[in-house]
Amino acid sequence: MAFSQLRSYNILNLLLIGLVFHLVFILSVFDCYFTSPVVHGMRSFRVSTSHAKRLVLIVGDGLRADLLFQKNGFPSWDSEHPDIVAPYLRNIVEKRGAFGISNTRVPTESRPGHVSIIAGMYEDVSAVTKGWKTNPVDFDSIFNQSSTTFSFGSPDILPMFSRGAAPGKVMTWSYNEEDEDFTKDATALDIWVLDRLKELLVNSTTDSTLHSKLHAEGTVFFLHLLGLDTTGHSYRPHSLEYMHNIQVVDRIVQDMESYIFTADHWNVYGHPDNTRTPLVAWGKGIRGPAHDPTSSSHDAYSAPWALSHLLRRDVEQADIAALMATLLGISWPVNSVGILPDVHIGMPGYLDVPESDVAEASLVTTGKKFTTIQMLLEAYTIQHVTKKKQTFFYKPFSPIEALGPTGLPRRLEILDSIQQLIDQREWTLARKESADFLQIILAAIRYVQTYERTLIRWMVTFAYTGWSSYASLYIFKPSSVSASPWVYFLPTGFAFCSVLCFWTVLYIQHSPWTYYLYILFPSFFWQQSLVYGMPPLMTWLSMRNFGKGLLRALLVLAALLGMVAGYTHRSLWSLGFLLMAFVWPVLTWSKEIRQGMGVTLWLWPLSCASTAIFPLLSVDKTESIAAIIFGAITILALGGAYYLSALRPRITNNPAALLLSAMFVTVASARSLQAKAGLPFINQVGGWIIFAFDLLLGSRDNFCYSLNQRRRSFYASFAALLACWISVEEAVSLRRSELQPHGRSLRADDMRIALFFLFFVQVGFFGTGKSFYLAPVYRLIPVFNPFFMASLLMFKIIVPYIILAITFATLNHRLSLEPFSLFLVALAVMDVMTLTFFFNVTDTGSWLEIGQTISFFCITSLLLVWSAGICVAGEHIMKKSFVASSRLKEKSS
Repeated sequence: MAFSQLRSYNILNLLLIGLVFHLVFILSVFDCYFTSPVVHGMRSFRVSTSHAKRLVLIVGDGLRADLLFQKNGFPSWDSEHPDIVAPYLRNIVEKRGAFGISNTRVPTESRPGHVSIIAGMYEDVSAVTKGWKTNPVDFDSIFNQSSTTFSFGSPDILPMFSRGAAPGKVMTWSYNEEDEDFTKDATALDIWVLDRLKELLVNSTTDSTLHSKLHAEGTVFFLHLLGLDTTGHSYRPHSLEYMHNIQVVDRIVQDMESYIFTADHWNVYGHPDNTRTPLVAWGKGIRGPAHDPTSSSHDAYSAPWALSHLLRRDVEQADIAALMATLLGISWPVNSVGILPDVHIGMPGYLDVPESDVAEASLVTTGKKFTTIQMLLEAYTIQHVTKKKQTFFYKPFSPIEALGPTGLPRRLEILDSIQQLIDQREWTLARKESADFLQIILAAIRYVQTYERTLIRWMVTFAYTGWSSYASLYIFKPSSVSASPWVYFLPTGFAFCSVLCFWTVLYIQHSPWTYYLYILFPSFFWQQSLVYGMPPLMTWLSMRNFGKGLLRALLVLAALLGMVAGYTHRSLWSLGFLLMAFVWPVLTWSKEIRQGMGVTLWLWPLSCASTAIFPLLSVDKTESIAAIIFGAITILALGGAYYLSALRPRITNNPAALLLSAMFVTVASARSLQAKAGLPFINQVGGWIIFAFDLLLGSRDNFCYSLNQRRRSFYASFAALLACWISVEEAVSLRRSELQPHGRSLRADDMRIALFFLFFVQVGFFGTGKSFYLAPVYRLIPVFNPFFMASLLMFKIIVPYIILAITFATLNHRLSLEPFSLFLVALAVMDVMTLTFFFNVTDTGSWLEIGQTISFFCITSLLLVWSAGICVAGEHIMKKSFVASSRLKEKSS
């Protein structure tokens, strides 16, 4: 019995499915690598004694360790340049307290950094997408465990610790959001914090209730100093303004009797130094400076600080919460994963207490349980029990759950062993065994949190390979399958049963809703591919040269992996341009092709070579008024030549006046910002008016906030290259007799054109390495507004893609191909890059390693969707031109 099932191919349906699919699977990187650390139902634990009644926590938001401690760490602007930028904190380090580096984690933003310091846990990285003011998950904190916390600082940070706390437990004083102006002197924010604290202390002299709260045991004062973060964003870390802000912070600290001074993060992208923030502790319960005769605690990073004779005691950022809880003798925050630095044997910690108290800090007298160990073991146990109850064929973590010689689980035997050492007053051995056991517990927590990682990786692999196979159907367009009914019903039935079985298991395991989609998409893609793609594939394999096809596939794979490497080695983009400029013509262009190109034969390598320069340039973020003027004049000259040429004989609108207006407004705004006089209201209004006219007139290369000399030069070179690309591809196809008046089918060489397109998509994003440079945005939005600023940055990125969209649509038309034909080829292979980046994601290491791997995966996922938008926009923009061209050809024929 024959069976026939027809198949239609609608490009819009493919694009909509692809859009939903890629947006959904961006979430897979968070489900796989970054799960929430919050565990509900945990008990709290505390030590029996306190070492201080009150604690002051000062956080210099956005302060790097080397810029605080290093001698002569800033360029010398004048004769009054100080050798030591923070003399008071330097004096504390050398004579009164302990210091070290607090190592931060991804994401390096204010909210997660403060959660690590105050709650002792590393927040789910996906929480950044939910903003800075709402709690994506409920969590405990040092503030909630204190008797009263008096907090002063930013409205973006303080509310997240007061929400959910007991009424009256966390008191906050915040300035207005409008005061967070990137264009003004941010030190005023820090001075405001100190003034409010002084007012509070003065008021306590006449308010007995306030006086008793201030002097109660377990009181915390929190000073959030945002000025450094704001100044760093506006002027960069080695600027004069940043140095002056550090000096202001140093004077504020001098006015306080503080215990803990640290920072949450630094905000510049890339270098590992930006994850190293300072930690300085002093006062009651804190040891004094410890000598380091051999400088064993220092490395090349801290050598310029001239502090190598003192012990540098580094900690993880979450360890600070454990240190504060021990000082105050309060309960540790639930879900805290911090380890008290003094537990480790190798070097002194931060406490100045008897060794027995340090051992007890690993323990707690209530029930003779270990504080640090018990907190972490509680977190593991709850997750282990839940996972064991809900997961089929669950395999426990053997180093803890395996039975020991006594027949009890290993974790219970180790606890008994440590308790015996405590009872025998073997403090050093107890600390050593506690430190070793802590590492085992942390490994166990990681085991249960990442238990489903292998499953998710398999689902993602099948999904992306299935999508590539499904998109290939729209290239070859097999219209029907006529054979045994099993060709249709067997894959369909298998896909249906697979979805049903997996969904049942996921429901029993209480898996997230995204897991259901991770099963549904690959099942649908592979069902369609097997039903409609397998018969023509078998026919193709029997008729074609398999070896030649395999070689082409390997070359395509090598090109895609080369683009993957280009994300971390920008010079590879320049190498790609040189390969296109010289190697490709030499290997594939015949003599006839060269003769038919005319002047394009020389313009092609010249435009490739000129564009290849930009990825090699340093990522310089300085802004020059002279460069702004020069860039505007350059664009004006190029635009004048374009409009006077035969390419555009009739001018429908004149953008010259708009460009000149943009230049004057931009220069005036830049001068005001550089003088730290803020953004004048008239300049802001003028900038928005010009920006609006830009949108209406379609001259998006003029808008005043985004372009500097380098970016304008890149646009000019990039546009010239793409214009040459059209001529080159048309000449190559013409000489190979591939151009046909009524259209042609796709050829093997079209894969190369699709790869060129993908290459240009990446270069349009990374060409100058400055796509997310914030300073130009301040000319329109001087007050901190992350999502609005991000929207403007994304609009700035659109400019080269408008050029690319027009180019690709024109090329598709010139080669006599159906609309979107070349894009479909690119669509079928693009996710090789996405899948590679998915497996490269890491959740350990420095911010450079973690942050880049996440962003690269998200960028490639969104660039695929973005490329679809490019092609749709290009076809829409050029539609009238294509119709007019076709009519002209019909008349001439």
